[in-house]
Amino acid sequence: MTRALSWILSLTALASLVLLVGVFTWQSSVIWQRDGIAYVTGHSWFYRQQQFGAFSLLYGSIVVSSMALLLAGPLGLGAALFIAEYLPQKTRLVLKSLIELLAGIPSVVYGLLGILLLRGWVYETFERFEPLSGDTLLTAGILLAIMLLPTVVSLSEDALRAVPASQRRAARALGLTRAETIWSVCLPQARRGITSAFLLALGRSLGETVAIFLVVGRQDNNVPHSWLSPAPLLQAGQTLTSKLGGAETNIAYGDPLHWSAIMGLGLILLILTGAATLLGTVRRERNA
Repeated sequence: MTRALSWILSLTALASLVLLVGVFTWQSSVIWQRDGIAYVTGHSWFYRQQQFGAFSLLYGSIVVSSMALLLAGPLGLGAALFIAEYLPQKTRLVLKSLIELLAGIPSVVYGLLGILLLRGWVYETFERFEPLSGDTLLTAGILLAIMLLPTVVSLSEDALRAVPASQRRAARALGLTRAETIWSVCLPQARRGITSAFLLALGRSLGETVAIFLVVGRQDNNVPHSWLSPAPLLQAGQTLTSKLGGAETNIAYGDPLHWSAIMGLGLILLILTGAATLLGTVRRERNA
């Protein structure tokens, strides 16, 4: 009975996912038929002129998420190493529980703290570059990094603790120091689990909406003239989620082409977050 119920629930979840992808594909079919791949590669989004280019939104999402991982990854991994390898058992459990509690804080709270503390700090720190305000892609990336830290720390610590203690003792018996044991034994064996932690964090970062919406500035068509230029990072931008979370979604409902373009953004976001989450989950299961 339990086995049959598990199969039924699993197939229901899978059918729901397939149905969701199908609905987004069907609802966005108008824009794909009109523009094709130009819908993804186009740089201009002016809905009043019926121009829908999603590249600037895709660029904003990738830049903000990449920046968040670059900041949260090393910090989170370092914290996980300290918790897993250096702290006593009781202290480790208490500290890890506190860190995991941070993941339960609503994203709107992080967004409000970003407005209160982070936005002004970014503007004052980079004032010599003459940003128009503190609502920038950089602000969104830093805020998202803070939100990703609990995920990276918790999952990376789990991967490190999964390495058998007997292998640590064997390495120490061979004369390796604690640092050499971590570098030569623990990290290589936990590599898949740590990678999955980063991928799952990436999936969350791509789907984050409210906190990013409050600090990113929501300016369309922010695309760099040079890929090596950091200037767009200090400008207001737009991500897939901030666009979908804004008022334009309601405005688009009465226009079939505009609505199709909005649903196309949802399909792109679903594919990106789904791919990152699925890949991270698979690697985590293999590590286990």
